[in-house]
Amino acid sequence: MSSPYRHLCLASICALLLVASAFAAGDPDRTQFGHDIRIGAGEQGADLTCVNCSVYVAGQVSGDVTTLHGRVVLEGSGQVAGDVTTVMGDVRMDPATQIAGDLTVVGGRIRREQGSQVAGEITDMEGTGWAALILAVPLFFLGAVIALLVWLVQRNRRPTTVPARA
Repeated sequence: MSSPYRHLCLASICALLLVASAFAAGDPDRTQFGHDIRIGAGEQGADLTCVNCSVYVAGQVSGDVTTLHGRVVLEGSGQVAGDVTTVMGDVRMDPATQIAGDLTVVGGRIRREQGSQVAGEITDMEGTGWAALILAVPLFFLGAVIALLVWLVQRNRRPTTVPARA
């Protein structure tokens, strides 16, 4: 995927997440853009969302952890009560860490130490091809609709010749 295309996709996703975070202003959840989120030992957090940054959990998270183009690192005795999802990023779990929900990684890797626990399903789609496919398919259909509309408008603009009667 070319660099300008990747930047355009990331900018579009960031804009959508910014709009969504504006509606959640009174929520105790944390959403960051470009700044890492750290939940230290003995600290607690709710739902954590991080775009173009990483989440480090050594304490407890009562909700889900989601990153786009960032890492999720569970260290020490870190625990997540919900799901952990990362797109174009990695997940690392130290030995005593736990995830009560599902673990999903698209376009990254899972690194689990022995003794780490995931209660739900583990889905690992390594490589950036998956992320490109997820973004490219809807954009292809959008481009096809735009091309169809342009073709219909151009077809209606062309003058038609009427044969003369003899």
